[in-house]
Amino acid sequence: MQSTPVSGGAIVSDVILIGQAPGPREPVRQRPFAHTAGRTLFQWFERFCGLNESAVRSTIYFAAVCRCFPGKNSSGGDRVPTGNEIGNCSSWLDDEIKILQPRLVIPVGRLAIGQFVDCSKLEEVIGNLI
Repeated sequence: MQSTPVSGGAIVSDVILIGQAPGPREPVRQRPFAHTAGRTLFQWFERFCGLNESAVRSTIYFAAVCRCFPGKNSSGGDRVPTGNEIGNCSSWLDDEIKILQPRLVIPVGRLAIGQFVDCSKLEEVIGNLI
């Protein structure tokens, strides 16, 4: 399945938040974290940091391990990007990190965390500083 790549926009920031891949609504809305995961994410920022969605989007650079919506599973739900799909997008993420030189990288989810830490289970790294 082909979809439009999703970008967080031209924000220069010391903080980069990296997700897994866009869902089906992100390409349409032309922004990352535009549906269910985004609602949860922005509720956390509001509750714990006092920042609403607009403030977060204007101060944090959003990136993803995979740039395009990978499609649906045959059994339902969004499909996890394959190793090839992640590999095809890896230069984008590498370049964003080189350009921004962020002071803080926030990987969200197993695939994003896996770009920085070798782990097979989230329980191995959650709650630990890396």
